[in-house]
Amino acid sequence: MFSAVYAGGLHGMEAYLVRVEVDISRGLPGFELVGSVAGDVKEAKERVTIALKNAGISLPVAKITVNLSPADIRKEGSGYDMAIAAGLLACMGICNADSLQDTAFLGELALNGEVNRVNGILPIALALQKKGIKTMLVPEANEEECGLVPGISLIGIPHIKKLLSYVQTSGEERNNCFPPFVKGKSIRKAVEKNQDFADVYGQESAKRAAEIATAGFHHLMIAGAPGTGKTMIAERIPQILPPLSDAEQLEVFSIYSIAGKLKEMEHKAGRPFVSPHHTSSPQALAGGGRIPKPGLLSLSHRGILFLDEMPEFSQRVLEVLRQPLEEKQVQIARSGGTYVYPADFMLVCAMNPCPCGYYPDRNRCTCTESDIRRYLGRISGPILDRIDIFAEAEPVQVKDFHRENKGEKTEVIRERVMEARERQKIRYGGSPWQFNGELPGREVERYCKLGAGEQRFLEEVFESGQMSVRCYHKVIKLARTVADLAGKERIAVNHLAEAVYFNSGKQRFWR
Repeated sequence: MFSAVYAGGLHGMEAYLVRVEVDISRGLPGFELVGSVAGDVKEAKERVTIALKNAGISLPVAKITVNLSPADIRKEGSGYDMAIAAGLLACMGICNADSLQDTAFLGELALNGEVNRVNGILPIALALQKKGIKTMLVPEANEEECGLVPGISLIGIPHIKKLLSYVQTSGEERNNCFPPFVKGKSIRKAVEKNQDFADVYGQESAKRAAEIATAGFHHLMIAGAPGTGKTMIAERIPQILPPLSDAEQLEVFSIYSIAGKLKEMEHKAGRPFVSPHHTSSPQALAGGGRIPKPGLLSLSHRGILFLDEMPEFSQRVLEVLRQPLEEKQVQIARSGGTYVYPADFMLVCAMNPCPCGYYPDRNRCTCTESDIRRYLGRISGPILDRIDIFAEAEPVQVKDFHRENKGEKTEVIRERVMEARERQKIRYGGSPWQFNGELPGREVERYCKLGAGEQRFLEEVFESGQMSVRCYHKVIKLARTVADLAGKERIAVNHLAEAVYFNSGKQRFWR
């Protein structure tokens, strides 16, 4: 006898439909699993056999062959168990295989028959919905994340006995006995406590730099002595970012689902904020493993990657950033193929100006010039070139603690950022770019036109040595963002001056 049901597979971020074909025939008794399957998939035959036995179903003494098609794609993971079990039940005549058309089965079986959650089920559900699958049977623990997928009916299966009951009923009786899961708008259950920029004493320049960086998607470096509020500013940047759109939320949640970290996002509000420790390895940032999974760079997709004490990271780790900052994705090459994960994040860095942290205050700084050069030299030129804004966090004064006006609140800054981003959305509508920071050099003249006075100002700055050729376009793009924040369509000299100030901050440290 022959039957076929559907499941789903995953290769990197790409999900695909898998046809699970089952044949039971005469011959030497055995259970063969074929179709370019990894070791963890081959183990499914033991899990499925014992789970069915504990549910009161014994497999026939016959030659059983299960093929996972297409056979030219390597199958990995434990999510095929429930589909194999359903295919066996159909092939044994326990249910009608025709009633399982347009239905997919995903889930791992425990030996006692329980159905365990699987990672990466959200992108698979999205792909299967596009392939015409109308109903999905998933582990009960995966119901909420799959509930984000529109246009698909979900049935949560806690135990193989419920799967057995489902396949043995059909028509209206099935609809009455197994109502689909009621989808929610979002799986998030908590909202983070608001962190206000007004709580950061002083540091108006650094806070302004964070606002510009957020509005135009520019990478940011904040340098200053310990305790000046660098980390506080960085932690508040997600609060002034616009919320994730529905499409962005599905994209971000898919990455976390593959990484097995979706629970972390359930209790967070806003965009991802990832802050790795300086002892993290290159593999932790880029991702990988025997079965490749997204790393910290991909987990910060559509959000913030914050590197605190950046020079303390190893040079090998920092060099991992080069490709993602340019291509906005991470590629992991393995013998089974190349895995591509998105990594479109805003880089925010914080650092001390020297190993002890107090340079140039020679009353407190004990570092030699060679110590400082060696410390700053841990950050390579190519990485520095990818950072647009360099802000300095000045030492906090006692008077800052007693000021009545503690600075603008997060809500005020967020409103300006949202308005600036809306202007960019209109400006770049229909183009591959969304933000000023993403604009390639060849397009700067088209979108960031300068008047004669502004052009003359830039020439004077360049001739004075305050700006290199490499920084020329960066300064114009920064000025475009400053003008957007001011609600101006035309870039003025004062916008260029502020842009030059924040871009030339690198020269105060790296001479």
